[in-house]
Order: sequence, then structure tokens, then C-alpha cells
Amino acid sequence: MPAVSPSSSTSQRVLWPGFVLASLGAVAFSGKAIIVKLAYRHGVDAVTLIMLRMLFALPLFVALALWAGLGKPALTRRDWRVIFGLGFSGYYLASFLDFAGLAYISASFERLILYLNPTLVLLLSWLLFKRRVTGRQLLALAISYAGVLLVFGQELHLQGPDVLLGAALVFGSALSYACYLLFSGEEVQRLGSLRLTGLASSVSCLLCIGQFFILRPAASAFAVAPEVLWLSVLNATACTFAPVLMVMMAIERLGASLAAQTGMIGPMSTLLMGVLVLGEPFTPWVAAGTVLVLCGVWLLAKWR
Repeated sequence: MPAVSPSSSTSQRVLWPGFVLASLGAVAFSGKAIIVKLAYRHGVDAVTLIMLRMLFALPLFVALALWAGLGKPALTRRDWRVIFGLGFSGYYLASFLDFAGLAYISASFERLILYLNPTLVLLLSWLLFKRRVTGRQLLALAISYAGVLLVFGQELHLQGPDVLLGAALVFGSALSYACYLLFSGEEVQRLGSLRLTGLASSVSCLLCIGQFFILRPAASAFAVAPEVLWLSVLNATACTFAPVLMVMMAIERLGASLAAQTGMIGPMSTLLMGVLVLGEPFTPWVAAGTVLVLCGVWLLAKWR
């Protein structure tokens, strides 16, 4: 048998933890949609549900921001303005639109739309910064959007016209998060990824909690089924805070490109959990659409 060089063996041992972290992070992120769909079965609305998720996640993100900021320079007024803008776009608005959209579409379709993020970043870069887009990249975009349209047609046939509203809300969520990704690059370099994530997420948590008390009576904050509370705790910890740490640690070990490609198991895991946990239909159209979206995103990452 051929001998394996020590350097190759060591490299594989170093990379494996990164792949495991990226995979677990992608699956955990995908589980959010499943938990939201389960909570909706108990009569809760999007405003209350996202408030509970952010209420339980807030202490974790505040602790992350404080820990990541130890020994770092104090934040300036400009830093706080940027953090507020990123928190509003990347976590508050994106999360609210996503939760609202999940009331109308399946978890599998939601994950496919959110997975268009890289294509939206590319399009926004072209529109806002006049960055060149190649023919290959346009082909990758066309493949991804063809997959989403394929599943959209199937959802429209099975669930009716409300699917259009749900798809529009989730697409708005993807667009909002793409804006966060596009404008956060400079701040990540200045503040560090963990510190920025902790601060922006904390701002988002406060906005979601404040939104609830503006739109709903305070007495109704915990007037929900016990199952909703437990699902919200699980959502805040296992599907919100933990994946952030796992993906960040995976990027440190693999780099952003490899970590992103490993994260492509996210839509597949959502599809599987949707079928097994929620009883969502698995049709050849859904399978074909998922394959097209994943191929398009993979080609985009490869050709970029």
C-alpha cells in the first residue's frame, strides 16, 4: 500500500475539526426553520416568536461581545452607528422577514431562497459598486434561480397564492442579509468577526424585543404554550448562538471558501428534517430544484 506522508496526515487531522464545525453549524442554522414551523402549530405569531428567540439569545450575544472586546480599543460613535445599521439589516430585519415568511411556505423552500445569498451579494456588488460580472457567474446565477423557480411552482400548486407572499418575505430576508454581508467587510477587519457579531446581534435582539412591546401588550409576552417557550430556548441556543460560534471557528480552520462550500449541506439537511419532522412532501421537483440551487452556488464559489 502507498505510504502516507506525515505532512499530509497532519494536514488532514488539522482540517477535520473545521469540516465538522462547518457541517454542524450549517445543520444547526437550518434547524431554525423547523423549530419555527413547529412553534406556529401552537398559535403563536411571528412578532411574539422572534421576540422570545431574541430574548433568550440576548445574554449570550452580550457575553460574546464583552469577551471578544477584552483588551480592544473602545468603540467610537461611528462604530456604534455602523453596528446599529448592520444589526438592523443583518439580524433584525432579516430575521423578522424570515419568520414572517415561514408562516406561508415550507421550511425546505425557505432554506433554498436564503441560500441565494451569495448570488445577491454578487448582484448588489454589480449594482452598487460597478464590479464586473463574468459570463460564467451569470450562468451560475441562472442555474440557482431556475432551481428556486422550479420549487416555487411546486409550492404554488400545493399551497396556493399565499406562497407568493411567503416567498417575497423570505427573499426580502435574504436581500437584507446580503446587504449586511456586503457592508460588514471593513468592520470585520477593524472590530473582529466575533466582536462584531456579538454587538450587531445584541442590537438586533433589543430591536426585536422593543418591536414586541410596541405592537403587543406586555402581559402577552409569556402567554403562550409551554412548548413555544422550550422551542424558543432551543432556537436561541442551538440554532442561533451555537452555529455562529461553530461557523466562525470553522472559518478560522478552513478559510471562508471551504467553510462556505461545506455549508452547502444546509439546504439538504432542511429538506430531510422537513420531510421527517414536519411531514412536508418530498417530490422530484423539490429534489431537482435543490440540486440546481446547490450547483449554481457551488459554481459561483468556484468561478469567483
